[in-house]
Amino acid sequence: MTDQKQIIVGEFSRKLDDRFRLSLPSEFADLFPKSGDCIIAKERSGCLSLWEQKTWQANLDTRVEVVQAKLKAGILNQKVSELQAFGRLLSTRHRPLQMAGRGRLVLPEGFREYLGVEAGNEVMIVGATICVEIWHPQKWIRYVEKYIPKFRSLLNVLSQ
Repeated sequence: MTDQKQIIVGEFSRKLDDRFRLSLPSEFADLFPKSGDCIIAKERSGCLSLWEQKTWQANLDTRVEVVQAKLKAGILNQKVSELQAFGRLLSTRHRPLQMAGRGRLVLPEGFREYLGVEAGNEVMIVGATICVEIWHPQKWIRYVEKYIPKFRSLLNVLSQ
């Protein structure tokens, strides 16, 4: 999705069904390949992100290869606790997800707990420029309240 020509924006409210299924708005669902291959990732408390699988995997593989090379060279011998934390987070942060037709997906166990929602609850689907995010509604409101005053300066920094 980072190769797309457009910036992903938009904000939509959706309800999870009793099996934690979610339908993305067509504006977002159309951004993913027809195969439905995507990655779901834990981003911040109350937020999950959806990525096109090839893009996510290429970025991750590049960075993990650097860590592996440093580990092999002994550069990270004094960073055992950081390596263990990295491994734990790498093991649980993301997973492949198959999106069904019309942008339907099931939030996997572990991810829905991280998001903090129950079956039948609403979630916010938000365009985050390079990916699509799924937010717990109250956490989304808090995020917007905190960061909307900084929008103008952020736009200035990114557009210079």
